[in-house]
Amino acid sequence: MNNFFERRYVITGIFVTIIFTLLARLYYIQIVDDRYAIYATKNVIRSFIQYPARGPILDRNGKILVQNVPIYDIMVTPKDVKPFDTVAFCNLLGIDKAGFDKRWIKAIKYSPNKDSPFEKQISAERFASIQEKINDFVGFYALPRTVRTYPDSVAAQFLGYIGEAQDRDIKRSNGYYRLGDYIGITGVEKAYENVLRGQRGVKNMMVDSRGIQKGSFANGAFDTVARTGERLTSSLDIELQKLGEQLMQNKLGSIVAIEPSSGEILAYVSSPSYDPNLMVGRERGNNAAKMYNNPYKPFFIRPIQAQYPPGSSFKPLSALIALQENIISPSETYYCTGHYRAGNRLVPCNNGEAHGTVNMGRAVAESCNGYFSMVFQRILERSGAKYTEAEFTKWRANVMKFGLGARLDLDMPAESRGNVPTPLHYDNVYKKGGWRASTIISLAIGQGELLATPLQMANLECTIANHGFFYKPHLIKAIGTENVIKAEYTKRNYVGIDSQYFEPVINGMQAVVEDGTARRSKIPGIIMCGKTGTAQNPRGEANSVFVAFAPRENPKIAIAVVVENSGEGAHWAAPIASFIVEKYLRGKITPRESGITVDYFANANRMPDLTLYALDLKKERMRDSIRAVKADSIKKFKADSIKKAARLKTANNNKPNSWGSLLAGRGAGK
Repeated sequence: MNNFFERRYVITGIFVTIIFTLLARLYYIQIVDDRYAIYATKNVIRSFIQYPARGPILDRNGKILVQNVPIYDIMVTPKDVKPFDTVAFCNLLGIDKAGFDKRWIKAIKYSPNKDSPFEKQISAERFASIQEKINDFVGFYALPRTVRTYPDSVAAQFLGYIGEAQDRDIKRSNGYYRLGDYIGITGVEKAYENVLRGQRGVKNMMVDSRGIQKGSFANGAFDTVARTGERLTSSLDIELQKLGEQLMQNKLGSIVAIEPSSGEILAYVSSPSYDPNLMVGRERGNNAAKMYNNPYKPFFIRPIQAQYPPGSSFKPLSALIALQENIISPSETYYCTGHYRAGNRLVPCNNGEAHGTVNMGRAVAESCNGYFSMVFQRILERSGAKYTEAEFTKWRANVMKFGLGARLDLDMPAESRGNVPTPLHYDNVYKKGGWRASTIISLAIGQGELLATPLQMANLECTIANHGFFYKPHLIKAIGTENVIKAEYTKRNYVGIDSQYFEPVINGMQAVVEDGTARRSKIPGIIMCGKTGTAQNPRGEANSVFVAFAPRENPKIAIAVVVENSGEGAHWAAPIASFIVEKYLRGKITPRESGITVDYFANANRMPDLTLYALDLKKERMRDSIRAVKADSIKKFKADSIKKAARLKTANNNKPNSWGSLLAGRGAGK
């Protein structure tokens, strides 16, 4: 009997313990651990990414260069899709069955469990007819987005464009970007992507068994708000930009205008240009393909990527270096016979016509090749011909202080360096000790291997205008309401020339416009100091070059204009530059002498022969294909080598006579 009562208490204790254990577990599941609640809510809650609008971009006066318009992407999550009327769905989106199949396969390939874009960039007007019916198709939903719009259709190469993030972009972003996200591809859109893109938000919605939204979850308590991208204020003057693009239509070339006192870029013209609106919308791919295959390369950013011999626009720099090195004095004269003999080379001057006796100022004004060839040879041979290489090294270093031969670190991607040749280059061409000043005399007049971008040419004018220093050029002056002038943009970059030597050079540059080679481009009532250039071009007629700054006292604008295949700088580049300068300083353009009008230069067609450029494009595409094949081969070779090494390692480890096996055997024998 006692044993029965004892067992009863034991059994009761076991049941009580089990009940308390279950109650404790239930309490833990419902109150402490929220995992099961999350699993349950996943069946009725769906999170939707809220994409912010990209930040607008303004000109220096607050005028809009680019803003946003709403569009919609139709998204799909393949695992959620239920059987539906495919024909009706295709009719709704305006696609055919083949198009549907292609999109469906792509979505499955990306992930059956993740949402991805099915149909992109549907306009707000067109979406109005889709909105009511999209909920009938389970697994599909509309995602509101924004794309760019360009009210004035200008500054395409500055603004750049956005496109879908590629696999490499997604990988580099550590998961921030997903398939279908937009990212800056070129221009300011790329350079300031992290600022312009804003911050994404998340909206949690209640959905029913068919995936139809039934309202916000928990009244939005767990939602995060998307934050619009920051507004960018550029340094560009939209009116100046419009005028520059008007003047450069039907021409190849570039205009870069800079404010010398700050380094802010006022105009950034690349021609041929394109309407940036062509890079938005459903036809974007077709439009891009056409421009990509255009031999004149509209996507080529000439202000910073094109490299030209500066020609005679380089001569003021040569004069400044010679003055600083006490090679010449402003009053020293040289008698020009119409050519200059350097060894067995003959440098023609003024089409073979003699300038007669010239000092430095007149040599600049009349662009005397003989004078500057003499100066260059004096610099390189001042210590004797056998020390040419050492003197050339010094000369090169002085030239590079002006910003040539290296990137100026513009706040844009894809800037070129230009080229100031090295002694090693000439050693390779002529062998060590096999060259002298006479061998490379073409550098004296800005030809030969010397190359500069239009940005570098304009920056050189800023340096002369400032009497010996420049501020690094830049295109963005404010982010949001805050000025973003980096420390490097406020620092004066001195070029090592005493300020006293600039006046005689500037006197010559003023004479260029007053009564020299650019006299037809004189602006009534404004003193403009400039230099024409006629730079050799391997593809036909010489490039027309003009560089300048104005006014002479307290300069407000420095400019470089290059018109390819257009002959002398005085004929095309100089008048175009004078219109830009006057427009900026006066806000209008006053009448000039007969034939010097904006309409004349804007309507003139200076496009070179398409055949040569088409051939260059074909060669470039061939080089790209060869590089791609080589890159793939190298990648495959590396992968195969790694696999082979892994197989050999495995095989060696498994060999009975491998060192590991022998040592193991010896150990066992002991």
